[in-house]
Amino acid sequence: MNSNQHILVIDDEENLRHMLSVMLARQGYRVDVAADGKSGLICLLNNVYDYILCDIRMPEMDGKTFLTHALEEHVSAPIIMMSAYGSVETAVECMKLGAYDFISKPFKKDEIAIVLKKAEERERLKEENSQLRDVAAGQFSYSGIISRSAAMQEIFSQIRKVADLKTTILVLGESGTGKELVARALHQTGCRSQKPFVAVNCGAIPENLLESELFGHVRGAFTDASSDKAGLFEQADGGTLFLDEIGEMPLALQVKLLRVLQENEIRKIGASVSKTVDVRVVSATSRDLSGDVGLGRFREDLYFRLNVFCLQLPPLRYRVEDIPLLAEHFVKRYGNDKDGLVRVEPDALRCLMAYRWPGNVRELENVVERACILCERGLITTACLPLSLRQSDKASPIEMVADENLSIKKAEDIIERELIGKALSKTGGNRTQAAKILEISLRSLLYKLKEYGIE
Repeated sequence: MNSNQHILVIDDEENLRHMLSVMLARQGYRVDVAADGKSGLICLLNNVYDYILCDIRMPEMDGKTFLTHALEEHVSAPIIMMSAYGSVETAVECMKLGAYDFISKPFKKDEIAIVLKKAEERERLKEENSQLRDVAAGQFSYSGIISRSAAMQEIFSQIRKVADLKTTILVLGESGTGKELVARALHQTGCRSQKPFVAVNCGAIPENLLESELFGHVRGAFTDASSDKAGLFEQADGGTLFLDEIGEMPLALQVKLLRVLQENEIRKIGASVSKTVDVRVVSATSRDLSGDVGLGRFREDLYFRLNVFCLQLPPLRYRVEDIPLLAEHFVKRYGNDKDGLVRVEPDALRCLMAYRWPGNVRELENVVERACILCERGLITTACLPLSLRQSDKASPIEMVADENLSIKKAEDIIERELIGKALSKTGGNRTQAAKILEISLRSLLYKLKEYGIE
């Protein structure tokens, strides 16, 4: 045995305490003893133990009460319960409370040593698993983005190829898929990593202020311009400017953005001369930009200028294999207040993997954070998950298609027709609004209505 292993023996029988102390010391353990649960808790305040042997029936504080208090304090040592009044019911009750094992008195020869050896092996396996998880997290992590799916691994490969280039990048994907994380990865892994990364949401700034935010202004350019102001292009000089929700940019500003991309020059509002800037532009949107071009909402020349290299992020529902990794990542982040002991029970994990995640990774993060707050004894159960999520596994996408139909194309058509019908029903037949809900262009919707014969 490892002489550094420290064990606590709690029993009200002095002779038994002495016998266990001698036996365990001979096997290489450092041994502390306590006469009851209350004294045992005091020992826990002053020492960190590898294992704990605890009697069930004791005065002052019995073993089950000690066990409950120890687990509430997140004691990680395996706790092995002992009792001369052993029964299956008592053993089951202690195991349910969180005990590692249960031994009946009187002990058989070497029984204590065998149980401790099993506990030692379990702790070793836990440590190895933890190390393997850390290795896996590193293996499936790229610049803060966690994924093991083939689609995202391909995205990582593409990022590596263009990270050092000044090429403009267009990142497409549903809301919550991690478009800004990809933009940051492009910046952090490239030659501009030591220069500024500046991000702006084009849909969050009023149209009359966006031009000033992007290009800056000089004093006196307009009523409130009391001093010169550097725009975001100037602030990002030498680095990367991330234009999120680029599809929300007004047409008038799209013309000026196109000129900056072509000439590498900006002109502040009210200025008479231009200034050269060296900025790598990464833009992102959840909109159908090509559809917006067809509808005249987005300039075609700007679209082609931004879309020199496109990264299309898959939604989380197409990366089901990533959900356990992401859930564990978020549990580590939000379970810190519980000493990092929070874990997800298998049924809860199956529930997470069955859900469609319309809000993608951002929604998963919010659900896990909520579950960490609600969980008890460091275990996230299905009861910790929102009701809507718990009920989602009753009708999987596969179950929407006939059992005998294994054609992916036919399955896509069935699901697509169903979604279009629901969108039209929700909007009272308004095709423009339905197209927005479906996140496709009106032209695409009209084509699909004709294809599926939907009136």
